[in-house]
Amino acid sequence: MPVRHRLLAIAVAAIWGVNFLAIHASLDQFPPFFLVALRFTLIAIPTVLFVPRPQVPLRWLIGYGLGFGVAQFTFLYAGMAAGLPTGLASLVLQASGPFTLALGAVLLRERVSGRQWVGIAVAIAGMAIVGVARAQAAGLVPFLLVLAGGLGWAFGNLASRMAKAPNPLHFTLWMSVVVPVPMLALSLVFAGPQQILASLATALAPSAVPAWIGLAYTCLIGTAVGSGIWTWLLARHPAGVVAPFSMLVPVAGIITAAIVLGERPGWLELLGGVVVVAGVMIGALRQGSRRPAPAEPAITEVPAPQPVPGG
Repeated sequence: MPVRHRLLAIAVAAIWGVNFLAIHASLDQFPPFFLVALRFTLIAIPTVLFVPRPQVPLRWLIGYGLGFGVAQFTFLYAGMAAGLPTGLASLVLQASGPFTLALGAVLLRERVSGRQWVGIAVAIAGMAIVGVARAQAAGLVPFLLVLAGGLGWAFGNLASRMAKAPNPLHFTLWMSVVVPVPMLALSLVFAGPQQILASLATALAPSAVPAWIGLAYTCLIGTAVGSGIWTWLLARHPAGVVAPFSMLVPVAGIITAAIVLGERPGWLELLGGVVVVAGVMIGALRQGSRRPAPAEPAITEVPAPQPVPGG
């Protein structure tokens, strides 16, 4: 993986880390499932009107939408609305990395080097350190909800990997078309029309401005830019090479939550963040003088399972 591609992966991790702060702001105004529907509707409308449909099998486009769009954000937003702190949510969701690695190995038969397994193990250890440090800040149910969101992200990664979209940005944008209808249905069931209408009735009040800023960030930066770059990387590199970079998301998430929301990380959380970064470096750096994977890699030796993340 060239240095410039690694830098892009790190940039996406930073974008998605800040995304949790944007979600937190928007959840103060809108019910969680309705917020997901609104987010992707705002992306889907201009996409259908102006963006050519990606030339990929429909099953992978739908699979990406259901995994990355519906499953991930259903459980993530529900977990955050149920009380999981913003910084901790950014950490737990990164279980998508190990999930994708394992699913890719089992379902795509991508081979994982020992060095990659070590990197993933180190990164997981870092996540565990931070999780232990923050465990008393959140209940078990919110934690499990966001963990399920990470599994949804992993399945979306696999669909993205299999699609090998020639234009990753178009693929990412068209994924948004899959999301609004199931999310609106979920919102009507769990929140009800009254709660949705109440959130819309105050949507133009000054107090709603942070929610709209957060929504704009998640749509334009988090989804269009972040997911577009991530999909582009996944189309060119094995899942297990790209996936570990998602574990850098909680580092950005915890830092921004500490600065803006006052969620001050303790020394254990800081230690865990350092360990996560170390694990990503171990898993992503090339071994010796081995050449980087080709643009459309076959399933060979350095690949490992994955294929995003979001957030």
